[in-house]
Amino acid sequence: MFQLNEEFLKELGLDQLPEEQRKPFLQHIYSELEMRVGERLSQGMSDAQLDEFADIIDKKPNAVDNFLAKYAPNYQQDKMFQRLVQATKADPNDPRLKDEFAATKWLEVNRPDYRDVVAAVMDELKKEIVAHRDAILGGAGSSPAPQQTQQGQGDFDLAA
Repeated sequence: MFQLNEEFLKELGLDQLPEEQRKPFLQHIYSELEMRVGERLSQGMSDAQLDEFADIIDKKPNAVDNFLAKYAPNYQQDKMFQRLVQATKADPNDPRLKDEFAATKWLEVNRPDYRDVVAAVMDELKKEIVAHRDAILGGAGSSPAPQQTQQGQGDFDLAA
Protein backbone atom coordinates (compact mmCIF):
# COMPACT_ATOMS: atom_id res chain seq x y z
CA MET A 1 0.00 0.00 0.00
CA PHE A 2 1.27 3.43 -0.88
CA GLN A 3 0.68 6.13 1.63
CA LEU A 4 0.90 9.72 0.55
CA ASN A 5 1.90 11.24 3.85
CA GLU A 6 4.81 12.83 5.71
CA GLU A 7 6.98 9.74 5.15
CA PHE A 8 6.32 9.98 1.40
CA LEU A 9 7.49 13.61 1.44
CA LYS A 10 10.58 12.66 3.44
CA GLU A 11 11.39 9.79 1.03
CA LEU A 12 11.35 12.26 -1.86
CA GLY A 13 13.39 14.87 -0.03
CA LEU A 14 10.40 17.20 0.31
CA ASP A 15 10.21 17.21 4.11
CA GLN A 16 11.25 20.89 3.95
CA LEU A 17 8.07 21.77 2.06
CA PRO A 18 6.22 24.48 4.03
CA GLU A 19 3.48 23.07 6.24
CA GLU A 20 0.69 24.97 4.44
CA GLN A 21 1.73 23.40 1.11
CA ARG A 22 1.99 19.79 2.23
CA LYS A 23 -1.67 18.79 2.10
CA PRO A 24 -2.36 20.55 -1.25
CA PHE A 25 0.79 18.94 -2.69
CA LEU A 26 -0.25 15.47 -1.52
CA GLN A 27 -3.76 16.06 -2.90
CA HIS A 28 -2.23 17.05 -6.22
CA ILE A 29 -0.06 13.92 -6.30
CA TYR A 30 -3.07 11.74 -5.47
CA SER A 31 -5.08 13.30 -8.31
CA GLU A 32 -2.19 12.93 -10.74
CA LEU A 33 -1.63 9.32 -9.73
CA GLU A 34 -5.33 8.54 -10.03
CA MET A 35 -5.51 10.10 -13.51
CA ARG A 36 -2.38 8.38 -14.81
CA VAL A 37 -3.34 4.98 -13.41
CA GLY A 38 -6.81 5.32 -14.92
CA GLU A 39 -5.38 6.18 -18.32
CA ARG A 40 -2.96 3.27 -18.22
CA LEU A 41 -5.56 0.77 -17.01
CA SER A 42 -8.08 1.80 -19.67
CA GLN A 43 -5.67 1.01 -22.52
CA GLY A 44 -6.87 -2.07 -24.37
CA MET A 45 -10.23 -2.26 -22.65
CA SER A 46 -13.47 -2.50 -24.54
CA ASP A 47 -16.14 0.19 -24.35
CA ALA A 48 -18.35 -2.32 -22.53
CA GLN A 49 -15.68 -2.86 -19.87
CA LEU A 50 -15.14 0.86 -19.44
CA ASP A 51 -18.89 1.46 -19.20
CA GLU A 52 -19.29 -1.29 -16.60
CA PHE A 53 -16.48 0.15 -14.48
CA ALA A 54 -17.87 3.68 -14.83
CA ASP A 55 -21.27 2.42 -13.68
CA ILE A 56 -19.67 0.85 -10.60
CA ILE A 57 -17.63 3.95 -9.80
CA ASP A 58 -20.62 6.24 -10.38
CA LYS A 59 -22.80 3.97 -8.21
CA LYS A 60 -25.36 3.56 -10.98
CA PRO A 61 -28.39 1.73 -9.52
CA ASN A 62 -27.87 -2.03 -9.49
CA ALA A 63 -24.40 -1.87 -11.13
CA VAL A 64 -22.56 -2.88 -7.97
CA ASP A 65 -25.11 -5.53 -7.02
CA ASN A 66 -25.18 -7.03 -10.52
CA PHE A 67 -21.41 -7.20 -10.70
CA LEU A 68 -21.08 -8.72 -7.23
CA ALA A 69 -23.83 -11.25 -7.91
CA LYS A 70 -21.79 -12.54 -10.83
CA TYR A 71 -18.23 -12.35 -9.46
CA ALA A 72 -18.49 -12.28 -5.65
CA PRO A 73 -21.95 -13.32 -4.44
CA ASN A 74 -20.62 -13.89 -0.90
CA TYR A 75 -18.43 -10.80 -0.95
CA GLN A 76 -18.57 -10.24 2.81
CA GLN A 77 -16.66 -13.50 3.28
CA ASP A 78 -14.01 -12.51 0.71
CA LYS A 79 -10.57 -11.94 2.30
CA MET A 80 -10.13 -8.70 0.37
CA PHE A 81 -13.45 -7.37 1.75
CA GLN A 82 -12.49 -8.41 5.27
CA ARG A 83 -9.14 -6.59 4.94
CA LEU A 84 -11.03 -3.52 3.75
CA VAL A 85 -13.31 -3.66 6.80
CA GLN A 86 -10.31 -4.09 9.07
CA ALA A 87 -8.35 -1.26 7.45
CA THR A 88 -11.24 1.21 7.54
CA LYS A 89 -12.74 0.05 10.84
CA ALA A 90 -16.13 0.63 9.19
CA ASP A 91 -19.27 -1.40 9.66
CA PRO A 92 -19.27 -4.32 7.18
CA ASN A 93 -22.75 -3.24 6.08
CA ASP A 94 -21.58 0.24 5.14
CA PRO A 95 -22.54 0.62 1.45
CA ARG A 96 -19.34 2.58 0.80
CA LEU A 97 -17.31 -0.54 1.63
CA LYS A 98 -19.41 -2.59 -0.76
CA ASP A 99 -18.85 0.00 -3.49
CA GLU A 100 -15.10 0.14 -2.83
CA PHE A 101 -14.86 -3.64 -2.81
CA ALA A 102 -16.80 -3.89 -6.09
CA ALA A 103 -14.45 -1.42 -7.80
CA THR A 104 -11.38 -3.28 -6.55
CA LYS A 105 -12.88 -6.65 -7.46
CA TRP A 106 -13.73 -5.34 -10.93
CA LEU A 107 -10.07 -4.40 -11.39
CA GLU A 108 -8.99 -7.81 -10.13
CA VAL A 109 -11.27 -9.52 -12.66
CA ASN A 110 -10.65 -7.24 -15.65
CA ARG A 111 -7.10 -5.99 -15.03
CA PRO A 112 -5.37 -8.50 -12.76
CA ASP A 113 -2.16 -6.52 -13.31
CA TYR A 114 -3.63 -3.35 -11.78
CA ARG A 115 -1.35 -3.49 -8.73
CA ASP A 116 1.69 -3.64 -11.03
CA VAL A 117 0.32 -0.71 -13.04
CA VAL A 118 -0.19 1.35 -9.87
CA ALA A 119 3.35 0.53 -8.71
CA ALA A 120 4.88 1.42 -12.09
CA VAL A 121 2.98 4.71 -12.34
CA MET A 122 3.89 5.58 -8.74
CA ASP A 123 7.55 4.89 -9.49
CA GLU A 124 7.42 7.12 -12.60
CA LEU A 125 5.72 9.89 -10.63
CA LYS A 126 8.29 9.69 -7.84
CA LYS A 127 11.11 10.04 -10.38
CA GLU A 128 9.44 13.12 -11.87
CA ILE A 129 9.00 14.66 -8.44
CA VAL A 130 12.63 14.03 -7.50
CA ALA A 131 13.77 15.49 -10.83
CA HIS A 132 11.78 18.66 -10.06
CA ARG A 133 12.42 18.72 -6.30
CA ASP A 134 14.46 21.94 -6.34
CA ALA A 135 11.79 23.74 -8.33
CA ILE A 136 9.08 22.42 -6.02
CA LEU A 137 10.94 23.55 -2.91
CA GLY A 138 12.07 26.80 -4.49
CA GLY A 139 8.62 27.62 -5.78
CA ALA A 140 6.93 28.04 -2.44
CA GLY A 141 3.58 29.45 -3.42
CA SER A 142 3.68 28.36 -7.07
CA SER A 143 2.30 25.16 -8.57
CA PRO A 144 3.08 22.17 -6.35
CA ALA A 145 4.18 19.73 -9.08
CA PRO A 146 5.50 19.61 -12.64
CA GLN A 147 2.05 19.31 -14.20
CA GLN A 148 -1.03 21.04 -12.85
CA THR A 149 -4.20 18.98 -12.47
CA GLN A 150 -7.27 19.44 -10.37
CA GLN A 151 -7.00 18.85 -6.64
CA GLY A 152 -7.85 15.41 -5.23
CA GLN A 153 -9.64 14.82 -1.99
CA GLY A 154 -10.03 12.40 0.84
CA ASP A 155 -7.61 9.90 2.28
CA PHE A 156 -4.27 9.59 0.59
CA ASP A 157 -3.78 5.83 0.85
CA LEU A 158 -3.69 3.91 -2.38
CA ALA A 159 -3.76 0.16 -2.26
CA ALA A 160 -1.24 -1.59 -4.37
